[in-house]
Amino acid sequence: MADGSTPPGGPKSGPLLSVRNIARYFDVSKPWLARVIEGQPRLLLKAVDGVSFDIPRGQTLSLVGESGCGKSTVARLVVGLYRPTRGQVEFEGVNVTALRRRSELAPIRRRFQMIFQDPYASLNPRWRVRDIIAEPIRAHGLMKDSGALNRRVDELLRLVRLAPADGEKYPHEFSGGQRQRISIARALSSNPEFLVCDEPTSALDVSVQAQILNLMKDLQRELGLTYLFISHNLAVVFHISDRVGVMYLGRIVELAESKALFAAPQHPYTRMLLDAIPDLEMSGRGRTPVAGEVPNPLNPPTGCAFHPRCPWANERCRREEPVAKPAPNGALAACHAVEERRIPEKTG
Repeated sequence: MADGSTPPGGPKSGPLLSVRNIARYFDVSKPWLARVIEGQPRLLLKAVDGVSFDIPRGQTLSLVGESGCGKSTVARLVVGLYRPTRGQVEFEGVNVTALRRRSELAPIRRRFQMIFQDPYASLNPRWRVRDIIAEPIRAHGLMKDSGALNRRVDELLRLVRLAPADGEKYPHEFSGGQRQRISIARALSSNPEFLVCDEPTSALDVSVQAQILNLMKDLQRELGLTYLFISHNLAVVFHISDRVGVMYLGRIVELAESKALFAAPQHPYTRMLLDAIPDLEMSGRGRTPVAGEVPNPLNPPTGCAFHPRCPWANERCRREEPVAKPAPNGALAACHAVEERRIPEKTG
């Protein structure tokens, strides 16, 4: 992948974040005795099953897909809320998944933070906003002086377009969009370089979504932030992303530059998602309807997991699992039909 931009303090080559073949399985079996009596095997839910990507410094990679595809699980693996079943997460060349001691993790954990989906549930209703924003600073021991801490909180409130006086209020006194601004201020309080944004606008009205996205883009330019952005909304993804990874049943099926993916999608699933967007410009673009529903993740199809819904599937698709290979638009696509040029070209 391409190198990131030069950070303050000297050049650093390579991606800021690298995820390599990461997987997370959940044991959803019945209790041991019940399985023995009923003669049933263990059941493993492969929420994420071999995902790899790089994010250069200062850029935004978005992961999109239908509910249950594993994108939020990837976000939690990256920030360490889940331990991977296999694979690794590297932050600026350091294998974070191999670190066990709190003293080893603390300096790296301070450098990345997470913004959660629901601004109503992610803020402590009993704390004043000033204390909510200051908590990461206290937790990481970044400031001891109360005066300096208050000045830093005031600075963060202004940074997210709120007033310093808002720090004395409680979360219930704010709208959803304002609460998400408070969440962003809290995430920025430890001076992170990398933010994982797990559907940060999905609980907001459309007009408020645009304000939050514009704020996040402004902050990225001002502070040199790097984002992993999780969303199911392709319009949001187009607005904020440099690159997009499309996920289906725990895997990335297409990874491309944002403009290339929206202009010339390759994987049939990506085309299905884009076809679901209303054609407001009435361009008359052709559509290939894709029927069916997401298969049961406890019993996924053999071969390509998308083949039961794919109009271009053949026997190879039903038998052989595809691997990501270069596609005509410069993307990586895990699709036999794309590899064999069975799918007619699509643009616009």
